[in-house]
Parts: sequence; C-alpha cells; structure tokens
Amino acid sequence: MLRRSFNVLMLSAALAAGTFGAAFAQDPVRIGVSASKTGPLAGGASGVLWPNIKLWAEKVNKAGGLKVGDQMRPIEIVEYDDKSSPEEAVKNIQRLATQDQVDLIIPPYSTGLNLATAPLIAKYGYPQIVSTGNANDLDQFVKRWPNTFWPLGPAQGIADGIVGTLKDLHNAGKIGNKVAVVNVSDAFGLEMIKTGKPALKQAGFDIVYESSYPLGNQDLAPVIASAKAANPDAFVAYSYPPDSFALTEQAQLQKFDVKAFFVSVGGNLDAYGKRFGAAANGILIMGGVNASAPVFQAYRKEHLAATGQEADWWASPVAYASLEILQQAVEHVGSLDKEALNKEIQTGTFKTVIGDVHFDNNINNNNWTVGQWSDGVVHGVRATGNLQGAQPPVLKPAWPSN
Repeated sequence: MLRRSFNVLMLSAALAAGTFGAAFAQDPVRIGVSASKTGPLAGGASGVLWPNIKLWAEKVNKAGGLKVGDQMRPIEIVEYDDKSSPEEAVKNIQRLATQDQVDLIIPPYSTGLNLATAPLIAKYGYPQIVSTGNANDLDQFVKRWPNTFWPLGPAQGIADGIVGTLKDLHNAGKIGNKVAVVNVSDAFGLEMIKTGKPALKQAGFDIVYESSYPLGNQDLAPVIASAKAANPDAFVAYSYPPDSFALTEQAQLQKFDVKAFFVSVGGNLDAYGKRFGAAANGILIMGGVNASAPVFQAYRKEHLAATGQEADWWASPVAYASLEILQQAVEHVGSLDKEALNKEIQTGTFKTVIGDVHFDNNINNNNWTVGQWSDGVVHGVRATGNLQGAQPPVLKPAWPSN
C-alpha cells in the first residue's frame, strides 16, 4: 500500500525565523486521502484530485497553517493508493481512521469509490464532501448518511443538462432527433444512463444505438463503428477519462461526424484540449465553467504555479472548492470536532473558487452541467440554479481531414 505524507519543510524554517509567532502549534492537522494513483481511475484522479490537494495544502501552510481555534496548525496529508478498487479504498479508509487516526478525510475520486466508502466514513463520523461524484436519489442517500455532501448535485441534474442542450438545438432546427448513447458500466455510467435515457425519450429523441462497455476497456473502435452505422444526429457518452479520450480518437479516425458530440468525465481535462487541438472545437463536455470569471482565472494561475499542470475546466475547481469548504468549516467551528463540522457544512455558506456554496439538504443545486470547447477553452453552456456566464452552444464542425 502506497503511503506518503506531505511534510512541508518551509514550516520549520518559518518557525525558526519566528514568522508565524508563538500562536503557531507544532502539532499538524493530519488529513487522510485514499484515491487512485494506479488503475483505470488514476488518470482522472491525477488530473483533478491530487493536484488540488497539493495546491491547497501548500497554500494553507504558506499562510501559516489551518486555523483551529486560537492555533495555527500545519497540514499533513497522509495518502494511500486505492488502485481504482472499491475493496482497496475501503481498506485504506479503515486504516486511516483506526491506525493513522487522521483528523479529517478527503474523499476518494469517482462516484463508485465514494459510494463504496460512504458507510465506513460515516461510521467514523468524518464529513464526506464528494467533489468528484454524484448519484440518483441523493435525498435518500443523505438521509441515511447525513455526513455526505454533494457539490456536483444529483445525476439527474447533469443528465438533464445535455438533454436540454440537445433539445434546444433540435427545437432551433439545427439537429435531428436521432441519438446514439453509450456508457461505461461502473457506478457513474449506470447512474447516468438510468436518468439520461428516460430524459432523452421524454424529450422526444429516438435512441438509435445504445451500448455499454466495461471500465478499463481499451478497444472502443467497435462502439464508434456501431454508433456511426446507426446514423445518429447526436452522440452522448457517459464516460470516464480513458474512454472519453478513446471514443473521441475513434470518432475522429472513423470520421464519425455528428453535429452534437458529447463526452463526460475527461472531456473537461486540459490534456483533452491539448490532445485534440482544433478538432476539439464544438465538442460538448460534462460540466464547464465561467471561463471569464476573474476568480477562476486567478485559480488556474495558482494551480499551474503550484503543480506544474493546468487545472481542468470543471472538476478541478469543484475539488478545490470542497477543500475550501472543509477549511472554512474548521475555522468557523474552531475545532476538529466531527459532529460540529458536519453541522456547520450542512448550514453554512462558503466562499469558494466556484462562488458561494450553500448546501440544501447536503446538496449543491448551482452547477455547470454542460460546457463546450472553443479554441482551447471550455465555456459553460448550461447550468442549474443561478450560475451566470453561460454561452449558447454551437454545432460541432466536421472532423479535420488530418
């Protein structure tokens, strides 16, 4: 099992110099993380979750530490690789809570691993701010696990986003009503297809092709070939990062030209835009941001400076916002008492990189649901709640010839 702690050397130097004063406590706040470093989920976690943990921990420590009551305490991250395995994630959480006895826990990457670990995290009372997952029936989930918080909202809201976008394009006479739908057959894909398929049908779309594929499947050429043969007007993939890349690559290779092409998780990564370049123009992706917002632009600069990689265009700021929420809850409560922290997160309002966040029954109802690539930038085109800055979607041009 991979374990590592972030020991920030600058803290000892600052203490020796008297930078933080006598109020700075030597005892660190130990924060546990179990997330993917290997396996099929590693690409998404390394692009979204791990860099933001690094950015946040360094930023907090450079500012003097986490304020707990009248003390400033350094953050120490205790981390494990869950190997993209629910069983490994559960073992890691158990070890963090019982052997390492961490003060706080940052939840794992992905819907499936969060669902798998939720009962155990709840058993030990830690707040579980799920920044990289969503699900259906969240009201019932929250009722059972009131320590869980969902910044991305329910799966229904995200599924409705792409359906609403396609419906607007159809009503404007820009696309027909034939849709091909595929999904990765893990918890995320199953949750999304469960809501997305009925929503498409209710909106009047004809699903001319439907398929699922296992997590980690590296050969998606047959999926694209079959989708192309069905001659759809739009393509919707409830996909994770490796398959979002692979499906796009195969669509380009096979000249699968549709006027609306949508991929889910992974399409928001900066690496996706760099990989496909001008060919990404017009591709619709799950999530999005208000790319012109000054707070987002400042965050991207900090992210690049601290991690050496660009933040993505959806999940990265949400992951960072979840850490800001955890930090502010500790500061408002003045202690690491888990019960008090859960209550504070349930009722408080938090200023974050994605705007002010207030949970309604532990669910954030202000979310970007669809974005679109345009010249290396993703612009949000559809959102729930009162988010501002949406731009109208455009049709995807044909794939470039080379």
